[in-house]
Formats: sequence, C-alpha cells, structure tokens
Amino acid sequence: MSAGALETRSVLLVIAGGIAAYKSLELIRRLKDRGARVRCVLTRAGAEFVTPLSVAALSGEKVHQELLSLTDESEMGHIRLARDCDLVVVAPATADLLARMAQGRADDLATAVLLATDKPILLAPAMNAQMWSHPATQRNVQTVTGDGAHLVGPAAGDLACGEVGVGRMAEPDEILARIETMLARPARLLEGKMALVTSGPTREAIDPVRYLGNFSSGKQGHAIAAALAERGARVVLVTGPTAEPDPAGVTVQRIETGQQMLDACRAALPVDIAVFAAAVADWRPVAPAAAKLKKDGQPSAIALAVTENPDILATLARPGTTRPQLVVGFAAETEADPARLIERARAKRASKNCDWVVANDVSPGTGVLGGRRNTVHVVTAGGAESWPTLDKNDVAARLADRIAAALQADGRAIA
Repeated sequence: MSAGALETRSVLLVIAGGIAAYKSLELIRRLKDRGARVRCVLTRAGAEFVTPLSVAALSGEKVHQELLSLTDESEMGHIRLARDCDLVVVAPATADLLARMAQGRADDLATAVLLATDKPILLAPAMNAQMWSHPATQRNVQTVTGDGAHLVGPAAGDLACGEVGVGRMAEPDEILARIETMLARPARLLEGKMALVTSGPTREAIDPVRYLGNFSSGKQGHAIAAALAERGARVVLVTGPTAEPDPAGVTVQRIETGQQMLDACRAALPVDIAVFAAAVADWRPVAPAAAKLKKDGQPSAIALAVTENPDILATLARPGTTRPQLVVGFAAETEADPARLIERARAKRASKNCDWVVANDVSPGTGVLGGRRNTVHVVTAGGAESWPTLDKNDVAARLADRIAAALQADGRAIA
C-alpha cells in the first residue's frame, strides 16, 4: 500500500518486555508514515527496553502505562483505549503476556485493554525458541487464537539469547503488511458470485476407531473461504474434520470422507468459482471392519486392501454445464526445489483440467501442515508466480484479490 493507505485508521500498540521492543519503534514510525494514528500502551517490563519518551516522540501521543492512573481511569481510560481504535497490536507479545491473555487476566493496563477490547487483536510473538516450543506456550497460543486473536510470526533465526531457532519477532515490514491486510476494506468485487471452497483433511475408516487421513489443519482453506466472502461472494465451504472456527458469512458443510466431500461439492453446484484446498485422502479401505481390529497377542502385521478415492478436482473441472468458470486446485508436494515444484504443478494443472494450481512444499521441516504460514507458487496458463512466505490469511487475501481481478477482467476463467 502507498503512503496514506492507513489514513484515518487508529492502531493501539501494546509494547511488552523483550529485546524485540526496539522493533516496535520502527513499526510506529512506519504506521505514522502511512497516515495511521498510533497510541501506545507500554508495560513495566517494556519500559526497561524502550523509554516512554521515545515512544511518545514517535507516536505523537501520550504513552499509557498504569492501569490505576487517577487521571485516565476517571475517564474509564482502559475501556476507552480498548474501544477507540480499529486494531490492537501486541509487539512484542511475550510468553508471559500470552499466558496472562489465555487466563483472562486483567491485572495491568495491557491485559485489561486486551480483555476489554471488541476490536481485532494482532500478536507478534517474541521469545526464546525453547519458550516458544514449550507445550504450555503452545496451549496458550491455541487458546488466544481460538478466542479470535491473529498471529504474525514468530520467525526462525538468531535470537538475542545467542541461540538459533523459532522465536524472533516478525520484522516491522511484515507486521505492517499484516496490519494493512487486516484494516483493508476489500472492494466487494465478487458481489453476486457463487464460490465453492474445500478445506481440511478427510478420514477414511479402517474400523470404528481408526482411519486413514493426513495432517491438514484446514487453516488455508478456511482463510480462503473467509477472504472470498469478504469480497462479496456467496461461499459454500465443504470441510473435513478440523478445529478451525467457521468463517463469518460462509455456509459450512461438514463431511468426513472423500466421497462425502464429492457429494457435497456436487450439491453446491453451479458456482462461478471453485477452490479445492482440501487434502483429500488418496485411498480408502475397500471394506472397513465392522468391529475394532484386534492384535490378540499376535504380531500386528495386517494386509489392508485399499482403493482410490474419487478425484474431486478432476471430476468437477471436467468440461460440462456445471463446470465453474474458474477452477483452482492445490498441489501439496514434498519438494523443496521451487523449479521442480512448479513443474509438477504444471503437470497437475494439465491432467486435472483446472485453470490455476496453487503449489506448496509441505515437507516436515516447513511447518506448513498445521502451521500458520505458507509459501505458494500460483501456476496458470500464463506462467507461474512465486509468492513470499506469508501468513495463511495473507495468502488467502492475495488469492481472493487475484480471483476477483481475473473475473473482472474477463467473463471466463483467464490466465
């Protein structure tokens, strides 16, 4: 976005205690350059790393520090701060602050504001790698994101403690991009369009308690459904089992198996746009057992007869009266070389008869499956675009904008 893109928008920035707090000063400057009003809450620990004077000088606003400020609280200061903004950003979001948010604490100004706000919250975690990976922190992250907070980062790299790992606060540019995405008012360019999105894994029963499946979380598919709805499309989301909350303004159909997903997709037709982001199990057992399979004290080697699941993308992209105008497939590969990944995506696009393929590397080291970030390559008839690593919400926003632009430019599915 250009300078002034955040004109008239108001950001409340909570600066907690961590060496990464120095990055927040640059974030304030960049937000101001783009026309945003920035008010700041500085925790006691945060004030050990950056001074109230420097924060006030850059923001041009009074810095708020104390919950029980006689002047501020006579005007219900923490409530006013929590409500008189468009977005609350916490940078850095420390392990301690995440824990107190998860517990619903309100024993200082920062946590009171975070509990009292009715505005979106964006968290930029920053901490030691071991602290970030600790089960307690991950439970807290799951709680606060389940309550609706958004995350940007953390990134991997050198940490202030001298260790290397995941825990670096996202850079100001990345945080700023996420703020702009969250505060952008997408043009409703898809008004009147119908969209179908698939998301999550499928489960193919082996017996009543076991299944074939995969590690897909549904985060990317759900984000795409939400982004299309924000741009005015009427969206049907067909999703396998996932812990992701239902996107606002989207009709959700829940299924378990690949065949059920195909049936639900067929029932949603006709649509203008179809995005097949689900990770459908490639195979299903031919004859699931009626009762739980037992080892009975014997070596547990069994032969499991499987058959291929229906190819939902190829089936619904086949030329015919109900084929959507624009069909977008996903290609999840374990291929780190971008050139080879794109080559495989091109082959999939041709074999499935879809218009675009969004390809990504889901190797274990990438953290894409179940994670919040994604690195994608969009392959079309016109070529391939390699996007930078982004939060899955930002990938969804960019993809939705590209879909809207394509359908605006031409009444058919174009490159």
